[in-house]
Amino acid sequence: MKIFAKNKAAFYNYEILHKYEAGVVLTGAEVKAVKSGLVSLKEGYVKYIDGELVLWNVAIEKYKHATYPDSYDVRRSRKLLLHKREIRKIANLLDQHRLTAVPLKIFEVRNLIKVEIGVGKGRRKYDKRKRLKEREAQRSLQEERKRLHAI
Repeated sequence: MKIFAKNKAAFYNYEILHKYEAGVVLTGAEVKAVKSGLVSLKEGYVKYIDGELVLWNVAIEKYKHATYPDSYDVRRSRKLLLHKREIRKIANLLDQHRLTAVPLKIFEVRNLIKVEIGVGKGRRKYDKRKRLKEREAQRSLQEERKRLHAI
């Protein structure tokens, strides 16, 4: 499994509760661009529209050796491929439980491009600060243990 892009900010901004693996509908040149690493998941999100899950605002840059129409949109919406029961489950989480779906990483499995989407709850500013304090306390505690153990 080769990972082409990760969305590290998603784990900072959201508390991820569920993860799903989905295929994504891409053109041939977009596949080449993804495999070249010309993809950004930073501001991407997933919407439920007319019984389908759609990936929005994910930037796949132009592949330099491909011929594109003049109107190529880097951030166009792309359909996600999942089983119907998974789509219904995610739609239920998004609608009734007021959660958000974001792309976590884009990778290759058996020569297919897949997207891992995470369904989670948005963190508030004070939650983010609290989490950073806890991590800093853990780090200082580990450093103190290492220092005492070395003596």
